[in-house]
Amino acid sequence: MLRAQGLHFAVGQRPIVQDAALQVGTGECVGLIGPNGCGKSTLLRMLYRVLPPHRGQVLLEGQDVWQMDARAFARQAAVLAQSSTPAFDSTVQEAVMLGRLPHQGRFAADSEQDRCIVGESLERVGAAQLAGQSMATLSGGERQRVLLARALAQQPQLLFLDEPTNHLDIRYQLELMRLVRSLQLTVLVVLHDLNIAAQFCDRLYLMHEGVLVASGPPREVLTPEALERAFGVRAAIDDHPATGRPRIAYWMEWDEHDKG
Repeated sequence: MLRAQGLHFAVGQRPIVQDAALQVGTGECVGLIGPNGCGKSTLLRMLYRVLPPHRGQVLLEGQDVWQMDARAFARQAAVLAQSSTPAFDSTVQEAVMLGRLPHQGRFAADSEQDRCIVGESLERVGAAQLAGQSMATLSGGERQRVLLARALAQQPQLLFLDEPTNHLDIRYQLELMRLVRSLQLTVLVVLHDLNIAAQFCDRLYLMHEGVLVASGPPREVLTPEALERAFGVRAAIDDHPATGRPRIAYWMEWDEHDKG
């Protein structure tokens, strides 16, 4: 469904993303991992039409996304970005209704179909009871569910998520990623937590200093050697007793002076 090749972005003479190539097949959940500042969010923004690449191409169903009309792209792909907090206070229903804009005429009023889709989107994320509530009153987990419902209201085939579990406690992290997997959409997600990535992603891309240095199933990408090279930590990997997926424990070597 999504394919990128030769993507490059630089600030002045400093490359941020270098000749990145990736693909996401229909129905896959693909994770993008790497240390802070390695270029993950920059790469993601090039894929979802926010940051034009200096070189390279992004294809969605074979069509160059930068040649597509913005509304046409938004009917196929939705984004849950890190800065998804609404700029103004609104009810939950009003916030989710924003997801219908790509399907409406410029001055069209909300239709009965729009209202049904918004209601169904809230139902799918388990937030229907919040419809009349102010966005300002929601907890972090509730807010992420509502923002996911807004993305679903676009009726996309492809979902981009930029660190969706950031600032959530452990239970909400697991609930949100379990919910994302249950939606049966094609997903590309930037994740900070390697164990969350190992548990929920079909494939991973590991990024280091602007370069995609490894790709494949979590068990092939999350190796002690790769994690030490990318993150500068030691790692031990075994099978999670409940899920059977890779489980990572990591640490740093400290000398006696550092410990003090």
